[in-house]
Amino acid sequence: MDIIQLYQDHSVNFLTEGHKHCRPGWVNTPCPHCEGNVGYHLGYNIQGNFYTCWRCGWHPISNTVAKLLHISERQAREIIKQYGLLIPKTQPLKTPIRIKEHRLPSETGPLSAAHVRYLQSRGFDPDKLINDWHLLGTSPISKLDNISYKYRIIIPYFWDQQQVSFDSRDITGKHPAKYLACPGDRELIPHKDILYGKQEYWTDTGICVEGPTDVWRFGFHAFATSGIKYTPAQVRVIAKTFKRIFVVYDDDPQAVIQAKKLVAELQFRGLKAIRVTIEGDPGSMKQDEADYFVKQLGFK
Repeated sequence: MDIIQLYQDHSVNFLTEGHKHCRPGWVNTPCPHCEGNVGYHLGYNIQGNFYTCWRCGWHPISNTVAKLLHISERQAREIIKQYGLLIPKTQPLKTPIRIKEHRLPSETGPLSAAHVRYLQSRGFDPDKLINDWHLLGTSPISKLDNISYKYRIIIPYFWDQQQVSFDSRDITGKHPAKYLACPGDRELIPHKDILYGKQEYWTDTGICVEGPTDVWRFGFHAFATSGIKYTPAQVRVIAKTFKRIFVVYDDDPQAVIQAKKLVAELQFRGLKAIRVTIEGDPGSMKQDEADYFVKQLGFK
């Protein structure tokens, strides 16, 4: 499908580079399925012939083109045919990836004074986080597979007591990608197939949040789906591990939609799932407020 020509002919706003969500082989547009911050989250994969939004997930081609062009799906299907596209009816299967040795970026070591100041500015206790979550920091020249990880806090992901992946958080406030995960072909287990948290402390009741900083704030009862775009694999892990779940995502419109969807999926699997609303995001709460909130949910 000549997606670029279709976009040009129908005046669709798109980018192929120069934005944090743009990657080689993808054409990005503001997502018509998202509410709130639509960004350039929606990508069309040229080789694989599919749409996916990094916030709200995979979407059918005809439905997406209809929304982008503000036309009916029947009209969209006719237009799509003009640009040489056969419409797949199902979500594309993941292609197995070649596994490289799992390792952290170069120049990764103990947290520096700059990393400590960042955590303190967010209201965290750096010593406690280092002890509980094994955080590390990167230098100004840190790289992995030609990807720059400079000035970041490295957040190791453990599963079954083995480090299998990592995420990283920019401490400068200047990088367009606040979080930058481990390259997929270096993950022993994809971080979106598991949950971030302390497995050894989980009980039959848990608090589901978006990201690692939310987990740090709520403590060992919490776990993160690493963004609001949770995966079927994560739903299966949650359903297998817990009986009762409080879903506490941020309060922006798309996060609310995803939280409601997750609750519905968990309830369908027989869990007692409840969406709990807060103002802002858990990671930005004061620690005493977060501790009180957790106690109000019934945790000791």
